[in-house]
Amino acid sequence: MLVIGIESSAHTFGVGIVSDGKVLANEKMMYDVGTHGIIPVKVAETHIKNSAAVIQSALDKAGIKISELEGVGYTKGPGIGPCLQVGQIAAKTIAKRLKLKIAPVNHAVAHAEITKREGGFKDPIILYVSGGNSQILKITDKPFRHYHILGETFDIGVGNMLDAFAREIKLKPAWGSTVAKLAMEGKYIEMPYTVKGMDFAFSGLLTYASELAGKAKNEDLCYSIQETSFAMLCEATERALLLTNSRELGVCGGVAQSNRLKEMLASVCKEHRMKFGFARNEYNADNGAMIAFVAERMLEKGSHQPLEKCDVQQRYRIDRAMVY
Repeated sequence: MLVIGIESSAHTFGVGIVSDGKVLANEKMMYDVGTHGIIPVKVAETHIKNSAAVIQSALDKAGIKISELEGVGYTKGPGIGPCLQVGQIAAKTIAKRLKLKIAPVNHAVAHAEITKREGGFKDPIILYVSGGNSQILKITDKPFRHYHILGETFDIGVGNMLDAFAREIKLKPAWGSTVAKLAMEGKYIEMPYTVKGMDFAFSGLLTYASELAGKAKNEDLCYSIQETSFAMLCEATERALLLTNSRELGVCGGVAQSNRLKEMLASVCKEHRMKFGFARNEYNADNGAMIAFVAERMLEKGSHQPLEKCDVQQRYRIDRAMVY
């Protein structure tokens, strides 16, 4: 089945095309956060400006015409409202024009499912770490097949925390990846550490590190905030692995692009002789291919919505979405 997927939950407008689970195209354009971060209305305006070009680029990359498409998927949520709406409108326009069935996809499920495929996993614990989310997940079949949340952040996602700190010390671009580069030259400063069972919190860490801005070297602050937050994630995830007797761990989401986090998680798994894996960075970053990948499965199982019911939901929790 030839399916197009549109992702627009945050700063990326991504378009992927999938056929029988194989990715034929995965094109994107991103909003430049500079030092100011994400401004929803401006991001949505950028998505509108870029949408037609990205869709055409994906079609060209896949070597197909738009008329050959057999299904459509889009990110329903979670995400930023104005940004989600751009992808929703684009997807509904294609579906209406071509009279195709359309599947609203949960963004987090898409990250987890493409990581399961990439990692060759059967029944893993998934650590989902992105800008807006930080969750420890495992599939359950009760009361329906979905990702059960074993643990999650009490406040903000680890990605948002690192991005906010990057803005605080005026890094450009204000991303966690910029924090990671400076961290390579830093030394550790003790910082607040908040883990409760399999849950964690990052706002206290962010406040403490921000108060030290200008009083300590940026390299030391970046190293310390990164090491502390990643150690918190590793502790909670290790606990989840052991309490559920799981033997596989996958990490996904934007922060899963961090080599340091993957190194720390790999160390946990090595100690317990567990399998560890992750998707390629193009699938950890927000992308349309993961949306198309899940949409194809949904459509093949008969899960689709009439156009008038294809909405967006900013707080679309992963445990509310059925997995096919």
